Amino acid sequence: MIPEELRYTDAHEWVRDLGDGVVRVGITDHAQSQLGDVVFVQLPDVGTTVQAGAPLGEVESTKSVSEIYSPLSGEVTAVNEALADTPELVNAGPYGEGWMLELRLAEGAQPELLDAAGYAALTSD
Repeated sequence: MIPEELRYTDAHEWVRDLGDGVVRVGITDHAQSQLGDVVFVQLPDVGTTVQAGAPLGEVESTKSVSEIYSPLSGEVTAVNEALADTPELVNAGPYGEGWMLELRLAEGAQPELLDAAGYAALTSD
């Protein structure tokens, strides 16, 4: 199931608008299922400035290590500290407890993100 209220990147990140120019970011259910069991998540420090499309962290699974790309430009305002001790939250609830970080969008950041239907078309076999 692909939540309708979120927006997506073609690199399998999701974005939830929290209001006031802040968004929450994670990886999609499709991405976590392709990765397998997540064993480690590396995220940037709060205060880090990130650019849309640039790597901002890594997810390590039993199968591989994959980069997480920033869907938007902005400043990291929060990271999901729970992932340090329980990275499997990414597998258990990628759209809930397995969120990765929050960003305050850069001035004039214009997201070019997919809606649920667009992401579904991208991931259909």
